[in-house]
Amino acid sequence: MKVQPMALPSAPLLHELYRATPGYFALLGCPVPSLQEVTRDIETALYDPRRRLELLYQEKELVGSLDYKLDYPQAGDVTINLLLIREDVQSRGLGRQVVRDLEKRLPHSQRLLASVLGDNVRAVQFWERLGFAFATDARPVMTWYAKPLHQQARPNQPLLTSGN
Repeated sequence: MKVQPMALPSAPLLHELYRATPGYFALLGCPVPSLQEVTRDIETALYDPRRRLELLYQEKELVGSLDYKLDYPQAGDVTINLLLIREDVQSRGLGRQVVRDLEKRLPHSQRLLASVLGDNVRAVQFWERLGFAFATDARPVMTWYAKPLHQQARPNQPLLTSGN
C-alpha cells in the first residue's frame, strides 16, 4: 500500500473517493460532500500541525483515505478520525493493512484510538477484530475504541478521559 500525504490539489481525488463511497455518507444521513466542502476540509486540516490526511493507493489505483491526529486527545495518543476504503474494494483486507502499516509508522505512540460515527456496526466489528476495545460512549454522534500500541500504556491511564 502506498501512502501519499494530501495537499489542496488532492481535493478532486478525495472528492471522487467520497463519490465512490456513498454508503458511508448514507449511513451518516448526509449527502456526499461537495468538492468545495472537501477542499475546505483539507485546507482546515493543513492548519493543524498534528493532523494528517493521506491518500491510499494499491499499486497505482486510489483505494482509500486516512485522516488521523497525533497526540490527541493526550500526548502519545493517535486518533483515527476516518479510514475510508472505496466501496468496490472493501472486504479485501485493505483497511486492516492500512491500520497495521500505521501502527508501524507510530513507534513512539502509546495508544491508537478510532472514532466511529453514528450507529456503524460494521465499523465497530472492524475495529474490534483489530484488537481495539470500547473506550467511551459519545452517542448519538460517536463512540471511541482504543488499543495500546508498542509501549506499555501509562499506569492508571483510562482509555479515554472525559471532557475531550
